Amino acid sequence: MPVNVSIVKCDDYIPEHLEAALAAAVETLGGFDWVKPGMTVAVKTNLISRMAPETAAVTHPECLAALTRLLLKRGARVVVGDSSGGPFTAAWIHAVYNGTGMDAVVKAGGELNQDFESMEAVFPEGRTVRRFPYTAWLHRADAIIDFAKLKTHGMANMTCAVKNFFGSVPGTRKPELHYLHQSVEEFCSMLVDIALYNAPRLTLVDAVDCMEGNGPSHGKPRHMGAILAADTPFNADLVCAHLIGLDTADAPTVAESIARGLCPADWHELSISGNPDEFAIPDFEKVPRNRKINFESQSPWLRAFLRRAFGTGPKIDRAACVGCGKCAEVCPAGAAHVEKGKAAIDTKKCIRCFCCQEFCPKGAVSVHRPLLARLLQRG
Repeated sequence: MPVNVSIVKCDDYIPEHLEAALAAAVETLGGFDWVKPGMTVAVKTNLISRMAPETAAVTHPECLAALTRLLLKRGARVVVGDSSGGPFTAAWIHAVYNGTGMDAVVKAGGELNQDFESMEAVFPEGRTVRRFPYTAWLHRADAIIDFAKLKTHGMANMTCAVKNFFGSVPGTRKPELHYLHQSVEEFCSMLVDIALYNAPRLTLVDAVDCMEGNGPSHGKPRHMGAILAADTPFNADLVCAHLIGLDTADAPTVAESIARGLCPADWHELSISGNPDEFAIPDFEKVPRNRKINFESQSPWLRAFLRRAFGTGPKIDRAACVGCGKCAEVCPAGAAHVEKGKAAIDTKKCIRCFCCQEFCPKGAVSVHRPLLARLLQRG
């Protein structure tokens, strides 16, 4: 039976160790025989913002450098890139490259993407989105490799292989999709559509050091010591949800993938090389669960009470906030603003996409779950 997911031990980011782990993980999936001399391989990485690799917010550059060396041995041209939060322009993305240590890719013989043209992707097979803005450099490659980072996430609870492809949407166009698809379920269905459109030839996950807590940008590094390779991003995420102790029902991209038949309902049904339980961290600190509760059929006073009592939302740490206005800049609903030098959220406008939490440069926004909801969950 063909292997769906391979998980290999890798305790650090030493280049030789990474290269050996990646080669071993990919070999169980059939190796790199599909890579032909002269082909262009686009590596879609996670460069959420200009953050050092040690924060565990980005795919580690040494992982990308190790992959680059393996692909170059096959004669491929390797282009690594992403569209982080912000304008998809040379100046902005080059600053992100510099801040995240991407020069390691260039030293390994690869290229960093310099094509900042956008296009419209047409995907009639999509369930939630059939047209969306797209970064053209991925379209022009002969094959795409998805190299994700395993992290927690304010809206989707986990960001990994599927959600990594939201970075194929130009940065300043992302808020439009947040606003058009406001519920967690609909937004994550859209993410599955985008991942299907990208159709990566190979999926890889940097789970050497993951991010727990206030992810995906200001959580805490948590060592797992693993590299994963998978045949699809959907199978990769199914295993990764287990690794961080997340039920599939609480990982909406996984739940949507299961509902569509893109992966089985249980990771045990996959053909796996290696033992995920050796790497699983049951006490991995996750963001508060953002379960959907339908308030709309209730009376206005009861609806207001239920939102206050149970509604997960962004919380501002005023001591950490510097009033930079980044939250207001990225908020698709216009709910975030700066008031008296500090960020503020209009809860009536807030659609709970957690863009403010994701892109706050000071980590001053966290996912808040009201006390009553937390107490009832324990009961």
